[in-house]
Amino acid sequence: DKTFFSFEYFPPKTDEGTENLYTRIDRMSKLGPLFIDVTWGAGGSTASKTIEISTNAQNYTGLETQVHMTCTNMSRQDLRKSIEQCKKGGIQNLLALRGDPPLNAAKWEQAESGFSFACDLVKFTREEFGDYFGIAVAGYPEGHPDGNYEDDLRHLKEKVDAGADFVI
Repeated sequence: DKTFFSFEYFPPKTDEGTENLYTRIDRMSKLGPLFIDVTWGAGGSTASKTIEISTNAQNYTGLETQVHMTCTNMSRQDLRKSIEQCKKGGIQNLLALRGDPPLNAAKWEQAESGFSFACDLVKFTREEFGDYFGIAVAGYPEGHPDGNYEDDLRHLKEKVDAGADFVI
């Protein structure tokens, strides 16, 4: 029965922007969010920066931090490595997403030896890391841009059945 909120940040493109972000995270942490999350970037373009910022936020501000993680342009090996980096950095929360198409791509395509859907990423994370991570998935209450209501509900159930802990 308690209302909560979170903040979502995206990795800046410059060192100056990153310094500004850390200052902003520190200042906004005083507002008491339940957690923060850091986006993955189009096509996984900011994956390493996302993990770095998330680790620093988790360890230096004490904020519960969640990493967006997408299947876009990521092989199983790349995802395993990224998830291992999260674990090593003290991150215990992931938002498992299929992800958007890479910039300038006409449509979304599965990476070689990668995953096609968020439920695949959830299953993989559970198989490889057990219950170490709290895993969130997207719920699309207004509908996924590429789907319809019935398909959206079926896919949401698949993600939950695969081991998701909560829905955003």
